[in-house]
Amino acid sequence: MKTVNFLKAPLTINWAVTNVCNFKCRHCYSRTDPSEELDAATLFTCIEKIIKAGVLSINFGGGEPLLRNDLLEIAAFASGQGLRVSMNSNGYLIDRERALSLKDAGFSKVGISLDSHIPDVHDSFRGIKGSHQKAVSALAHLKNAGIKTSISTVICKINHTAIQELIALALQHGAHQLNFHNFKCSGLGYSNKDELDLSAEEWKEFYLNAMKAKQEVKGLEISLDDPIIASLGMKTETDSLVKGSVCGKLSLNIKSNGDITPCGFIPIVIGNIVTDEFKEVWYNSAVLEKMRNKKPTGKCVSCGSYENCLGGCSARALALTGDFNNPDPHCWNS
Repeated sequence: MKTVNFLKAPLTINWAVTNVCNFKCRHCYSRTDPSEELDAATLFTCIEKIIKAGVLSINFGGGEPLLRNDLLEIAAFASGQGLRVSMNSNGYLIDRERALSLKDAGFSKVGISLDSHIPDVHDSFRGIKGSHQKAVSALAHLKNAGIKTSISTVICKINHTAIQELIALALQHGAHQLNFHNFKCSGLGYSNKDELDLSAEEWKEFYLNAMKAKQEVKGLEISLDDPIIASLGMKTETDSLVKGSVCGKLSLNIKSNGDITPCGFIPIVIGNIVTDEFKEVWYNSAVLEKMRNKKPTGKCVSCGSYENCLGGCSARALALTGDFNNPDPHCWNS
């Protein structure tokens, strides 16, 4: 498939339907967001908008999406309109009955946050005692309900050397996929970055070990979503479609009040799904145009991997340097 700059419509919308959460995660990007929530009727109209534009899937997040009392109604509407519906959750509220109701509402996949194979380490990172056990139980309930599960792990100081243990955890609990998410420096992630983020050399070592595991492990899909792995001769799952960050090329983020941003970690509002024409934002946003046409600066100018990584994670470059075009601070190349 030919690599393109961006598609005619996002493949996926990541929709933060609420900012309310029952956890106190140390890396959270949304806890300080005061945005109000759109009501269900408005959401239905907006979901029809994105379908008309050609979007294929919607992933609900937050906050904790299950704290919205009408989430099942919203999901059932979206799935009934032909969208593939998924969700990211901390798992705390998912019991047998809730898992069955998620299946009935049309959820095809649910991602559960698990950041360590050690319960106390995970609980401390997420700020809630017993959260590890609840997450593990949620995986079982979802699997029994016939919903595919993935484990979402934020890689940072607490777990970057525990690749094999995290893989074993995913296999033990029947997860279909294990997502290793690179640490972002947004919200509390910025406040706690000195304690939690890895050095560039630690990132390099982690990715070398993670790619080796990805090639060796059977029965589990391991996902690496960081474009800087191109400098190691590795590819992300989206390389055949776009290079560099996927934000603004394959996906967009919508906040609880309808504001559209390139991704959840880039707090730049480029429109609003309620008041703006969605395709106008997708095609003509000056911010998206800049992200889709990044220019190498600094060490990226002479780097042989730039064509594939395009400077790495745009959200991280913006958060730590103030410019999308600057090299990703995680990059280990000199």
